[in-house]
Amino acid sequence: MPRPRRAMSEINVVPYIDVMLVLLVIFMITAPLVNPGVIELPSVGRSSQPPELPLEVVIKADASLMLRERSKTAASERAVSTAELVAALQQKQKTHPDQAVVIAADKNVRYEEVLKIMDELQKQNVRKVGLLVRPATR
Repeated sequence: MPRPRRAMSEINVVPYIDVMLVLLVIFMITAPLVNPGVIELPSVGRSSQPPELPLEVVIKADASLMLRERSKTAASERAVSTAELVAALQQKQKTHPDQAVVIAADKNVRYEEVLKIMDELQKQNVRKVGLLVRPATR
């Protein structure tokens, strides 16, 4: 008596592996030949006016304030109160609305004092505010 045929329940993966290896070789050969896209960036002319040097608000260890204004030729520094600082900033903002302001605080000053000054700068609509730090030495 002949035995009945059963369906084969195994998958032969050898042809799939062969196809995958052929594709891998093709990609390995063609990848170095493909040129990456080159982007041509637009160019702009130089600005006619040099950028303004930032105003420096110095907060000393005793929480006193100094306003330092630098120019290309000289620098001036004067002690100010918070109200005088606000007045000076308002005057500078009228002539140079994009002038940056940098806060230079002593490392022993409370964080709250620095935040007060940053809050005043924000109230005066100063757009560019930074913190002045010294790079760490190794």
